[in-house]
Amino acid sequence: MRTPLIAANWKMHKTLEEAVSFVSRFAVLAPERKIETVICPAFVHLAAVGEACRKNGIKLGAQNLFWEAAGAFTGEVSPPMLKDLGVDYVIIGHSERREHFAETDQQISRKVKAAFQFDLVPILCVGETLEQRRANRTMEVIAGQVSTALHGLNAASVRKMVIAYEPVWAIGSGLSAAGSDAGAAGKRIRAVIGEMFSLEAADAVRILYGGSVQAENIADFLRETEIDGALVGGASLAADSFARLVSRAQEAVTV
Repeated sequence: MRTPLIAANWKMHKTLEEAVSFVSRFAVLAPERKIETVICPAFVHLAAVGEACRKNGIKLGAQNLFWEAAGAFTGEVSPPMLKDLGVDYVIIGHSERREHFAETDQQISRKVKAAFQFDLVPILCVGETLEQRRANRTMEVIAGQVSTALHGLNAASVRKMVIAYEPVWAIGSGLSAAGSDAGAAGKRIRAVIGEMFSLEAADAVRILYGGSVQAENIADFLRETEIDGALVGGASLAADSFARLVSRAQEAVTV
């Protein structure tokens, strides 16, 4: 059985006070969590948010990393720096990194390997643009992103990772893929992993859906057997809406 996971990606939001206050309020609103919950704040808030998360049984995630352990890379943050702060998960290859910072599949692959080297669990993001979707290239695009990112890994590492299917056209747009679309993407992702490594590795990987996920639609995705949770953006910025989403997710996986 794969443990369901809900991860909050705060992107470039919240002051330090707002971030720490969120964790305390969320813990009160959702005191009995039966699914794994991860909060990914900005780099500058990792230490304080991490302390609050540990007190409340919440995992800590980072939004990015660099692939080298140290060096002359001004402005970057290394895997051992994240590990030293108690980070458990790290988001890699988010579409906003691909678009605004021109991250390539090859660079993302290096980051995935660096995460595993320092015992961080990657949350690898893959997904198609609207133009690619209209051209019926969704499966081709996500298969290429997955295969490049995982190239050179071993099955033991791959089994531990998380992959988030995030159709680019759905992120922050208010639009979301149908549950069946997410399920089909998840099935394709597992097929690629099965071909590259083993069916056992493919079955162990947790696959999330991301893209305008809310409390009102989370159950639609979790009903899909290939989907194990969600990477949440806007709906994770308020403690009450995120607590409601986590509650709905728990109801969906226990039905």
